[in-house]
Amino acid sequence: MANPLPNKDPYGAQSDAFAADNHLHRRSIGKERKLSLGARSLGEDGGHNSADDLLEAMGYKAELTRSRSTLQVAFMSFVLASIPYGLATTLYYPLVGGGPADIIWGWVTVSLIILCVAASLGEITSVYPTSGGVYYQTFMLAAPSYRLIMSWICGWAFVVGNITITLAVNFGTTLFFAACINVFEIEPEVGIFAAEPYQIYLIFFAITILCNVVSALGNKWLPYLDTFAIFWTFAGLICIVVCVLAIAKNGRNDAAYVFGEFDPSNSGWPAGWSFCVGLLHAAYATSSTGMIISMCEEVRQPATQVPKAMVGTIVLNTIAGLIFLIPLVFVMPDQAELAALVSAQPTPVIIKSAIGSSGGTIALLLPLLVLALFCGIGCTTASSRCTWAFARDGAIPGSKWWKQVNPKLDVPLNAMMMIMVVELALGLIYFGSSAAFNAFSGVGVICLTLSYACPILMNVITGRKQIALGNFHLGKLGWFCNIVALCWSALALPLFCMPTAIPVVPEYMNYASVVFFAFFVVATAWYFVWGKKNYQGPPTHEDAVLEARRASIISHDGKAQF
Repeated sequence: MANPLPNKDPYGAQSDAFAADNHLHRRSIGKERKLSLGARSLGEDGGHNSADDLLEAMGYKAELTRSRSTLQVAFMSFVLASIPYGLATTLYYPLVGGGPADIIWGWVTVSLIILCVAASLGEITSVYPTSGGVYYQTFMLAAPSYRLIMSWICGWAFVVGNITITLAVNFGTTLFFAACINVFEIEPEVGIFAAEPYQIYLIFFAITILCNVVSALGNKWLPYLDTFAIFWTFAGLICIVVCVLAIAKNGRNDAAYVFGEFDPSNSGWPAGWSFCVGLLHAAYATSSTGMIISMCEEVRQPATQVPKAMVGTIVLNTIAGLIFLIPLVFVMPDQAELAALVSAQPTPVIIKSAIGSSGGTIALLLPLLVLALFCGIGCTTASSRCTWAFARDGAIPGSKWWKQVNPKLDVPLNAMMMIMVVELALGLIYFGSSAAFNAFSGVGVICLTLSYACPILMNVITGRKQIALGNFHLGKLGWFCNIVALCWSALALPLFCMPTAIPVVPEYMNYASVVFFAFFVVATAWYFVWGKKNYQGPPTHEDAVLEARRASIISHDGKAQF
């Protein structure tokens, strides 16, 4: 049958071939035809239908259940960052980098920057809401002459970033758990848990398995788990803040120290660079900003709900982070003492110093440990969706297995299991370097930052013309947000390959660049082995996307999106 659309795009014919090969349902769209908005049993506002129509116009069949509302998307986005847990596990970086000023002002600075990143991605997502996320968006925004290579780079960076940040979360939970156990001591400064490498790995193994089991078997309950996590987080946060400030057994620092003390002597770096290296703390906690885009195909009205969730979550996280960090710095013991910790986990030590009781300390740390598991489950869910979306376009070796959705569980189980195996294999790096967590968190931030920058850069290059019809268009403010986001990306990529302190010894080296290079080699090799001849990007017709988008915008005009 002939293609009913004029082949304006050089990828049009390939798109149809891809759709036929993969059993994708594609609608014939002509000038005289409008998309059907009544083909399925839907909510009264037709939200599911317009979202699925838009998805099918993009070349994909709706395979996942749209079950999340705006608040549930926002709650999952919050859980992916898991403030205050995300800040607790990486507090060592700004402590070494500069101390109180790096902790407080570093968090504020990065949060404002990431707000620009979220707004920039939100604009684009309101036009291209698919689980392919930044990869699909890059393809659609880039010029035909280089859209293939740009989407390939972006897609691999996004997948690798999702996998390594999930790995970093679970490994960080392991190290944090070990540090929490050691608030109980055999003698002063000697904890009851030896935390040998094999013990750490076994705990990491168990946590990773648990997160995958819950994500796979409890998918329909995850929105409720995310909702519970919000209340759990703020209840735990209130308990920590009130107790450490009220008891403060060793006294409190003054405001000048909390907001003005800057001591980079523990890092060995020049003062300005030391402050910047300490920003990994905040960058890690906010790196999940765009991961929520991978959930677009499980959201009822993704064109409006996901952008709102991304931006709103950054604002909420910024406030929650300050509420958590400021009291800790007020009761923080000597900075050099904390920087010298073998565990590199100062949060349990700070809380114990303020509370003066091992039992009381573990009780206050329990909310953070539970939140850590929620975060691991959320990251596991999001990373499986982005890997599945990239695989269905044939960009990952073995795509025919990874693109399958388990019909009983309603999850891409194969992709999830593949990610789990990769994470468990990478975790073995810890046997060779105790700084493995630096590598995991560093490469996660680097890859996600790169993947977020790709569609934003393409959007700027094309003059932001293709997002003008979006429901989240920011006008001139969007230009400012785009430039800030791109400048941050240019700084972050080399910055987070740097070791936390110098001089550098092998066991404390930041191996982020090594892990990043390894993935880069795999992606490049696969491109020349298979991708150069076969990869054609997402199966899509731009005219179809435009028509479906207009139908979606019109159908929701003036209606509440919650």
